[in-house]
Amino acid sequence: MLALFSVVSSLRYELAIPLPQDDIEAANVVTLCMLVVVASALICGVFVALLATPVANALGVPLLTNYLWLLPLGVLVAGGYNALNYWAVRTKQFGTVARTRISQSLGMLAVQVATYKLGGLALLIGQVAGQGAGTLSLVRAAWASPAFRQVTWQGVWQVAVRYKRFPIFSTWEGLSNSAGVQLPPLLFAALFSPAAAGLYTLANRVLSLPMSLVGNAIGQVFFANAANAHREGKLGPLVAQLHGKLAHIGLPPALLLMLLGPDLFALIFGETWRQAGEFARWMAPWLYLVFVSSPLSTLFAVTEKLPQGLAFQIILLLSRVGAIAVGASLGDLMLTVMLFTSVSALCWLGFLFWVARIAGNAASTMLKPTLSATAFALLCATPVFVTQASADKNSHFWIYAFAISLLLIASRYWQLLRKAYS
Repeated sequence: MLALFSVVSSLRYELAIPLPQDDIEAANVVTLCMLVVVASALICGVFVALLATPVANALGVPLLTNYLWLLPLGVLVAGGYNALNYWAVRTKQFGTVARTRISQSLGMLAVQVATYKLGGLALLIGQVAGQGAGTLSLVRAAWASPAFRQVTWQGVWQVAVRYKRFPIFSTWEGLSNSAGVQLPPLLFAALFSPAAAGLYTLANRVLSLPMSLVGNAIGQVFFANAANAHREGKLGPLVAQLHGKLAHIGLPPALLLMLLGPDLFALIFGETWRQAGEFARWMAPWLYLVFVSSPLSTLFAVTEKLPQGLAFQIILLLSRVGAIAVGASLGDLMLTVMLFTSVSALCWLGFLFWVARIAGNAASTMLKPTLSATAFALLCATPVFVTQASADKNSHFWIYAFAISLLLIASRYWQLLRKAYS
């Protein structure tokens, strides 16, 4: 619930913070965001006061009634953090952002451990505290800018009108995106079983967590640079360069997961989770495309083509729900996963072609680095191919082959890192 509310707590005005050329205008946008966040928290508080009991009962967790007061507090701190985070992105204070991300994780863990005697309430308090951790650092960094001394009510109203397309379109885009993340496990549980939802959730979490950490960090850097590049007419080369780097980072591990997903999950989590590895095998191409595409999704905001962003998220959501519904009607869990991941991959592939067109690049600019990354991924996976082609299918030589492949990938990553800082 906090994730859904916090996505729209500032009506997505925070996406406009990196866009103005003038810092004073951007500071007015930040102030507007904070005012909207406070209003959203108050509305959420009224919602909780009036509907806490029926909402908790509808969710099947009546005990939640006593804890829903944490929701408006969480909306306030999470919304404020998001707005200030985009100011830090605008001013390229990426070190500060990284430290606050670490503070959020450590803060949540520390509060949950310290208050463990409170039971489930400790988890909720830790979640809210984690959302707000690091906000003070961002406040100090923002307040150091003289632009905030020149914020006026007239300026706030002007930016509210200037960027009104963000609440009109991007709010629904954010909700659709959040629903697309939250609905699949719920649908797997409702249409198949909780065990099916657990298999999907484990596979998705294991694959998406490292990708999202890297992708979000890269996406913020790209957003900060893309606004300037768009104003200067240099967006095409920036997009092509970023996509090429992401392809070389994401494709080799994705290929290994396609080859060894079931064996890896069985080895790490136990034989009972082998089917989650089967899910991961099919999810790998889709999540690879998400990895190379999602950092570029800020182009909807940079180019202010927000209706297209909304249309993409709606198409993605409806396609995924439809795929799950079709698979469930046939009663085949594995087929459902295959359909779900296939339509998701096709949607993100279409998004890549859109990115190439909007940035002024030919489709070949996306294809060439992908082919180069594929060649390297195949080279890294050669030891695994050799072991899988061997006659003894029950041997554990694949583990050694996997280790060799990881070393080859690590050497490539080291080369990319040295090149980036040379």
